[in-house]
Amino acid sequence: MGEMTRHSEVPGLPDEPGDVLREKCGVFGIFGHPDAAAITALGLHALQHRGQEAAGIVSFDGKRFHSERRLGLVGDTFSDRRVIDRLPGTSAVGHVRYSTTGETLLRNVQPLFAELDPFGFAIGHNGNLTNGLTLRRELVHDGAIMQSTTDTEVVLHLVARSHKPRFVDRFIDALRALEGAYSFVGLTNKKLVGARDPLGIRPLVLGMLDGCPILTSETCALDIIGAKYVRDIENGEVIIFDDKGAHSHKPFPPMPPRPCIFEYIYFARPDSIVGGRPVYQVRKTMGAQLAAESPAAADVIVPVPDSGVPAALGFSQASGIPFDLGIIRNHYVGRTFIEPTQQIRQLGVRLKHNANRAVVAGKRIVLVDDSIVRGTTSTKIVQMMRDAGAREVHFRIASPPITHPDYYGIDTPDKDKLLAATHSLDEMRQFIGADSLAFLSVDGIYKAMGYESRDPLRPQFTDHCFTGDYPTPLTDLTAARHTPRQLSLLAEAS
Repeated sequence: MGEMTRHSEVPGLPDEPGDVLREKCGVFGIFGHPDAAAITALGLHALQHRGQEAAGIVSFDGKRFHSERRLGLVGDTFSDRRVIDRLPGTSAVGHVRYSTTGETLLRNVQPLFAELDPFGFAIGHNGNLTNGLTLRRELVHDGAIMQSTTDTEVVLHLVARSHKPRFVDRFIDALRALEGAYSFVGLTNKKLVGARDPLGIRPLVLGMLDGCPILTSETCALDIIGAKYVRDIENGEVIIFDDKGAHSHKPFPPMPPRPCIFEYIYFARPDSIVGGRPVYQVRKTMGAQLAAESPAAADVIVPVPDSGVPAALGFSQASGIPFDLGIIRNHYVGRTFIEPTQQIRQLGVRLKHNANRAVVAGKRIVLVDDSIVRGTTSTKIVQMMRDAGAREVHFRIASPPITHPDYYGIDTPDKDKLLAATHSLDEMRQFIGADSLAFLSVDGIYKAMGYESRDPLRPQFTDHCFTGDYPTPLTDLTAARHTPRQLSLLAEAS
């Protein structure tokens, strides 16, 4: 499952609680390759941006399953050949995750594994089930024993309780009970399995390497190992690979896809192709559309690195205002740097990012970023530009205001903690200290994606953070008297 994690509004700045959007998961699976575990580790390395607090791999050697699940970055564990050697076999599945609520627990690190009758089953999940808590309560009431606090474990129990004779039918039985967003990659004794929710909210792609199928979250994970991209797994599709080849199933009524718009705005790596669209080019187009909607009289366009770079390039090219690096990022400062006091924490804004005074001093600058959550990080960036001598600071955001929380795998604060939900545009501008502030419109996002505008009767994307239009039932939210934050604490995203 996932929480929305912006690497931070400025990746690497000291995280203000709730001021980061974190997409919590990346998945990878390969079937029939002699170097399955090593290839999976490389794939997870390419997906590191989707989850930076834990990683795991489960392999199968023809007789038994082997599991290595650790807290930390992929390279912290899986660059060690001795660890890879403990994962023998020709098939493997892997997972990277973020944990942004509660404690990061080893028992929540995926892929989860269970011995079922008559097979073992390992599964990794990107997304979030909006009825996961409800199902969990029902299962526990009926005697299930839960080993984790992640909603993904529900799937294992549902598969175990199905009485269908074939695995695929038992897996589909489990999927029929789920609501929300999911891309699953799983492994049994004989099969690699993938599934995407009926709306295709979370991404999943198919690749081939040396004739062996790969399922993963993004095409960048295929590129790193030299695999060939074949196609996207369709919304509502269940795909199985075994010794007899590929088997595609469509167990749900056909629905128009509604992929998450934030994959294009922020989550996906810019060199990935999502839904047939090059992410880098989409982000540049969003920046160009932003320049058309909200021009600014300025001397230089400055991206907020790294997330704002493509949009800032698009803004610069469309406006004719020069692009320059007014903020320099230090890539060698880790997340674990000790920040023991509030004073040191405030100084930490300069640990990974520092103003490039030669670019901004005396200039009218346009800062371009991808989104604003609480606004506290944006406030620090604006002040950093003023301290460096910027004459004017205009802030442009290459997405609409985030006014509603997410329940599909993105960690957003409660609505009353979202700056755009509680402040007018001018109040937001005053809060962050900018001379002007503008966001890309909802229709502008759709124009950048190749549509004339948003279809109000049949939206083309999952865009509820901007519109409040939730595409699935929110059973856990409506069935229990809990706040969204309490819900996420009760069921820590996977």
